[in-house]
Amino acid sequence: MNILFFGPNGSGKGTQGSILKDKYNTPHIESGAIFRENIGKGTELGAKAKAFIDKGDLVPDEITIPMILDRLQQDDCKNGWLLDGFPRNKTQAIKLDESLKASGMALDIVVEILLDRETAKNRIMGRRLCAKDPNHPNNIYIDAIKPTDDNKCRVCGGELSARGDDQDESAISKRHGIYYDADTGTLAAAYYFRDLAAASSDIKYIELDGTPGVKEVTAELVSKL
Repeated sequence: MNILFFGPNGSGKGTQGSILKDKYNTPHIESGAIFRENIGKGTELGAKAKAFIDKGDLVPDEITIPMILDRLQQDDCKNGWLLDGFPRNKTQAIKLDESLKASGMALDIVVEILLDRETAKNRIMGRRLCAKDPNHPNNIYIDAIKPTDDNKCRVCGGELSARGDDQDESAISKRHGIYYDADTGTLAAAYYFRDLAAASSDIKYIELDGTPGVKEVTAELVSKL
């Protein structure tokens, strides 16, 4: 089962990807991790990417897509993969689609988590990290996972803190501006695959309501896979 995941920052996309990874023993592949891995290993593509990153420039698709394809062809992906964080715009979606087909890899399912921009922003700003385990879910704006009354981790009682970038409204707005752009941004990429799915039975396009709690979203996702 090869899955492509879309959702705005704050939608719980990473959480759902992690759950699917454990449930189906499928690698959850994030584009940022691919860059770090290639740079860390000193690969040719990693060196090329680092040259752009060091200058503060975006890494061209001609470097990014081969990196992604190489990762999707590794042994742990033979029984399926879940790709998260790419493509970020319609042009990348088209190039990824063409590259997957040229490599003989089928895209089976595309998942889009639906969440309005204001709710997504509040979820980001409400996130709190546990000092003992950052994977313990705590959010001051979500009743189901609110910290304790004395602002401690709801799971283990550990001290909580907020990431600095989670409190930067301008940075959040910039990221969401790219995602919610349905003409050329990330939503345009998602809609490209939605149109492909509508025209072909080879791809299944799943829309999920991201407003309920994690368990409810997971239940809906699993029921639709």
